[in-house]
Amino acid sequence: MFFKSHFKKQFLFPPTLFSFVTQCFSNYSHEPHPCNHSLSRLKAFVPIPNEPNFRDPEIVHLFCAKALKVAAIRAFLPEGKQLHAHLIKFGFCHVLSLQNQFLSIYLKCKETKDALKLFDELPGRNVVSWNIVIRGIVGCGNENDLNPHLGFSYFKRMLFEKVAPDDITLNALIGVCAKLHDIEIGVQLHCFAMKRGLDLDCFVGSALVDFYAKFGLVENSRKVFCAVTHRDLVMLNVMISCYALNCLPEEAFSIFNSMRLDGANGDEFTFSCLLSICDILEYYDFGKQAHSLILKLSLESDILVASALINMYAKNEDVIDAKRVFDKMAIRNVVAWNTMIVGCGNSGKVIDVMKILRDMLLEGIFPDELTISSVLSSCGYASAITETQQAHALAVKLSFQEFVSVSNSLITAYSKCGNITNAFKCFRLMLEPDLVTYTSLINAYAFHGLGKEATEMFEKMISCGIKPDRISFLGILSACVHCGFVNAGLHYFKLMTDVYRIIPDSDHYTCLIDLLGRHGYINEAFEFLKSIPIQAESNMLGAFIGSCKLHENIELAKLAAGKLFAIVPEKIVNYAVMANIYASHNHWLDAERVRKTMRDKDVAKFPGCSWIQVGNQVHSFVSSDKVHPKLLQIYATLKMLLRSMKEENGVKL
Repeated sequence: MFFKSHFKKQFLFPPTLFSFVTQCFSNYSHEPHPCNHSLSRLKAFVPIPNEPNFRDPEIVHLFCAKALKVAAIRAFLPEGKQLHAHLIKFGFCHVLSLQNQFLSIYLKCKETKDALKLFDELPGRNVVSWNIVIRGIVGCGNENDLNPHLGFSYFKRMLFEKVAPDDITLNALIGVCAKLHDIEIGVQLHCFAMKRGLDLDCFVGSALVDFYAKFGLVENSRKVFCAVTHRDLVMLNVMISCYALNCLPEEAFSIFNSMRLDGANGDEFTFSCLLSICDILEYYDFGKQAHSLILKLSLESDILVASALINMYAKNEDVIDAKRVFDKMAIRNVVAWNTMIVGCGNSGKVIDVMKILRDMLLEGIFPDELTISSVLSSCGYASAITETQQAHALAVKLSFQEFVSVSNSLITAYSKCGNITNAFKCFRLMLEPDLVTYTSLINAYAFHGLGKEATEMFEKMISCGIKPDRISFLGILSACVHCGFVNAGLHYFKLMTDVYRIIPDSDHYTCLIDLLGRHGYINEAFEFLKSIPIQAESNMLGAFIGSCKLHENIELAKLAAGKLFAIVPEKIVNYAVMANIYASHNHWLDAERVRKTMRDKDVAKFPGCSWIQVGNQVHSFVSSDKVHPKLLQIYATLKMLLRSMKEENGVKL
């Protein structure tokens, strides 16, 4: 009965527009029901003029324009439809500015079909109408891949109807080209803008700078930027973002310094871009200086800036300062929490990561898939199996295991913790594994020396129609190295270069050199090393020298060592390996010469260490360690274990 009376009331048109508006603004405000489509939500935003003034067409037009603008901004679709129906009834359908507002409402509420129908029925269309439709179509975000292309078809119609596009039109379309990764159409739009003289417009220029930046065409971005004489803060920020995106910190700070000289301080977006390129040690001091300026400008409370600061400090392994910034944040959203988790995880502080996760849950912040993936990555990095299992349990409880990113992180974490069985179980539970999934499992098998399983998984990936990339090829080549699959390794290298047209990098070349050299093909490895089209790097030479040591080929080792010492004179392990090679062949003078070079260069060999987790503490130790606080207890236990092994199993030690 309620629904019948409700819809009767909805369609009883009042005799005047004023009575309609006052009735709708007051109706059903006491009934919080989903079917309540009154205009009462607009009451807080649009004041109603008194009745005598409402008879003035200009005042009516102004009121309706304000109401429609609010409805468009806040996506009030039911209110917009009611206003549309009554404005048609009262004869306002000829007012183009109001019709444009209705277009905006429908597109903002993703009612593309109704919007396009209204657009086609408009008796006259101006450039604003076309801009609303084009921007609305490409920004609707419906599950329709044709929307961006539909936007271009309306642009063609616009030109056909001899309506001149403006800066808003081009800004929207250039942004679409970046989303579609279509550089050709973007360049054509740039030419069109130049022909119309719109390339000098700051709004269009900003879109072009951003477009070229996303394709790595920094010089094109710079030319567009320099051509615009009157630049606003948005364009300056976009240029800084371009340099940051393409890892050019000096150029980014140069733009910022020019801004400061011109009296512009920058905003939160400026500083978040600058801080994003201070996550390397070389520019860490610049980041701290930027932090001082942020404090001076009172921008430290902004979530975007605070998250960028946390990220910068954490990536420079300054977790204390990162935590200090985090603790001072008045409002901490899930992004801030995730940034702090990632920062601690990158520093190997898995206990801190789990504590932050607990604090996050206690504060009522619901984690997302990135939170769980980051926690799992941290657990895998520290080989912490207990924490990995706890994070896995939380992922299952929150139904995050169905996210591909979380499942991929689970596979990697379990494999790094040595539990390849659980890693494979996680893989089997996935409905649609992607390239990252297969690559993670291939790398896991390679890490554990399971070459047969790695090659089977690689072949399964290809049979499923997933195209391998350079990382997946690196994983399968590593598996071939560890398991001695020389022919298979050569086959996959040829497959990568000849079939998939992937240009190998130094890591791929290193794998193949190691594959040949480690398994006795020293001369072939040396010939391959000489034939590669890039300059031999330290990792390639190091792998070759290791193979020479294994197969006692001192002459080729000497040739490679000469180049290696010239490339990386400060790397300790190279000297140690070469000295050991000389010593094993009784070349004592050569061995002493290498060790003297180490002393002259003031380099010392740091011993490798192993570690084990006991409870909540990770213990590290080196060979014949004598400094552990429980030294006597450890060696006593070790002797007891050795004695038991001999007595029970007859193990020869």
